[in-house]
Amino acid sequence: MMIRRVKKYIEDNHLLTDSAKVIVGVSGGADSVALLDMLCRLGYRCVVCHCNFRLRGNESVRDELFVQTMASVYALPYYKTDFDTEEFAGCNKISVEMAARELRYDWFETMRVQLKADAVAVAHHRDDSVETVLLNLARGTGIRGLTGIRPKNGKVIRPLLCLTRNDILTYVDERELTFMTDSTNKDVIYIRNFIRREIIPLFEQINPEFRESVLRTIDYLSGTESFYRQMIEQYKQKVIQQHENQVRISIAGISASASPITLLFEILSLYGFNSSDVSDVYESLNGISGKEFFSKSHRLVKDREYLILTENQTSTENDLSFPVPENTTELENPIALRFSVIEKNEAFVLLKSKTIACFDADMIKFPLMLRHWKSGDCFVPFGMTGKKKLSDYFSDRKFSLIDKENIWLLCSGNNIIWIVGERIDNRFRINDQTKRILVVEVKN
Repeated sequence: MMIRRVKKYIEDNHLLTDSAKVIVGVSGGADSVALLDMLCRLGYRCVVCHCNFRLRGNESVRDELFVQTMASVYALPYYKTDFDTEEFAGCNKISVEMAARELRYDWFETMRVQLKADAVAVAHHRDDSVETVLLNLARGTGIRGLTGIRPKNGKVIRPLLCLTRNDILTYVDERELTFMTDSTNKDVIYIRNFIRREIIPLFEQINPEFRESVLRTIDYLSGTESFYRQMIEQYKQKVIQQHENQVRISIAGISASASPITLLFEILSLYGFNSSDVSDVYESLNGISGKEFFSKSHRLVKDREYLILTENQTSTENDLSFPVPENTTELENPIALRFSVIEKNEAFVLLKSKTIACFDADMIKFPLMLRHWKSGDCFVPFGMTGKKKLSDYFSDRKFSLIDKENIWLLCSGNNIIWIVGERIDNRFRINDQTKRILVVEVKN
């Protein structure tokens, strides 16, 4: 029986424990109706959740009422939500399909946490996995994209991946289950529908067993991918360094690998870069420093020895200034600093540390200001008499572009008195005439 196959699949893939509480995403279609019926028969504590995406007018209302009635018949808790999917898609410049997916899974996770459920079950089956492989091939993918849909992704589980669509239709027929039909399933403006209704039948003209051939390939590649993933992880440990709020990828390490562009893809795809982006980054490896690349979430800068990844920042964040009033003793934002004023006497010893700066307090004008560097900034490095551009100082110190942007400057009026954690301005140093000393320390 099919329900036994599903039970075994759940056990083999460790999807649910016997006493698990599970959110079941029910659209009203045959797949989700079968999923709910099987999970209830197997004794899991189910909660029915339904999304109305407001895309099909009265048909969407019909499906909502059907699922609500179904939950009542099964005597299960029922929750539903409504989305303005088209508005969300437009605001985020994504397809309606992608918008529905994001909205659905975000809400399911919210409900899972709220109801303290163990998992969210959705009704993907083996045919969906075939369509996913073809979709990934069309978009460009690594080996993971050729292994189809996974039985578990975080808290989302797919107990029906052991069944085909025909298996499910046979099951609902044998159980005499009622289900709703989505009229948009015939609409080929949606990519998955186009693949299902137009592309796959063309392949089946070449090979009537096309779906099974793809499924066998998925099973084979899933095993291959496990070995592949182990090797990738070993390489990643060699080439990736974590530095506070940035990730550094060794260019030499990437170049020395068996397949540099493959390793680069596996690393950068985790940060939102697609295959085209990765090709551009790869082409820049032997080029000049300073070239930048952006994904939706991250920024990559090609430096001398490293590719440096940081989360995207707006220009406004980089232009902010933070005043430091005269009586400040402790500061936590934007960086943690400690301030004190002491009298100069014979017992005073000037500590040589990059994290401590001492100034002639009577030469300082409050409020001080903390800001990032700007083009044209100059200072007089300690021990020197002439001005030096910060850009030149940074180049001498081999700072990357991101290192420069992360540096904080402590300023008095229009003058930079300290490149925090680096060097003070010679004009504000302690001298023989100094009576009071301003001590500024970076707190650990």
